[in-house]
Amino acid sequence: MATIRLSRPEEGARAVEIWRRAVDATHDFLSPADRKAIEELVCDFLPKAALWLAVDANDYPQAFMLMDNAHMEALFVEPTSRGLGFGAALVSHGLTLHPIMTTDVNEQNGQAIGFYERMGFKRIGRSPLDGQGRPYPLIHLAHGSF
Repeated sequence: MATIRLSRPEEGARAVEIWRRAVDATHDFLSPADRKAIEELVCDFLPKAALWLAVDANDYPQAFMLMDNAHMEALFVEPTSRGLGFGAALVSHGLTLHPIMTTDVNEQNGQAIGFYERMGFKRIGRSPLDGQGRPYPLIHLAHGSF
C-alpha cells in the first residue's frame, strides 16, 4: 500500500531516476534529440520541485506527481511498480485536494490515457503540439464538473 507525502530535497535524484525509467518504458515516440532536450530540462527543474511522492513500506519513492494548483503537470511511476496502485494513490490524493482537476497526456501514450480514463477523467480537448511546441499532440483531460 502506498503512503503519500511531500518530497524532501535529498530525493531529487530519485525523482529524476523515476522520470528517466518511466519515460524509457512509455515514451518510445520521442525522437532521440527531443528526449535528450527534455531530459536536460527535467534534470534542471525536477530536483528543486515540490512533489507529491507515493512511497513503499520502506519510505522509498515509487512514483511522483507534480501539481500546479488544480492541474497535474506530471505523474510518473517506477516501471517495476506499475500496476501496484502507486499512480492511482497519487491521483486520488490530488483529487482530494482538487476535486476538479485537469491534466494533459501525450496522444501517443495510450496506456496513460487509458489509466486516466479509468480514474474518471474525460477528454475535453486536443492540441497538435506539446507545451514546448514539439510535434507530440496532447489530449486534455479533466475530472469533475466543468
